[in-house]
Amino acid sequence: MRVIDLPLNAIRRPLMRQTDPAKVAALMASIVEIGQQEPIDVLEVEGQYYGFSGCHRYEACQRLGLPTIRARVRRAPRSVLKLHLA
Repeated sequence: MRVIDLPLNAIRRPLMRQTDPAKVAALMASIVEIGQQEPIDVLEVEGQYYGFSGCHRYEACQRLGLPTIRARVRRAPRSVLKLHLA
């Protein structure tokens, strides 16, 4: 597993998640002040990146207009991706 700064627009988010607006706002303030502290987890499947967690951090970075997000990337076969989508 590796930790990289991944372009936000390279991450596919196939599952819609509800986010708490107050939590997103708090994360935005924290990211502006001290930077992103905890990476999100991303699956890399056949060169494509899929995010299933870290929805509040993802949305906070997106709303801030940041080009990248710190991500912990784990390579996986398509069969693992299918388990996440089930």
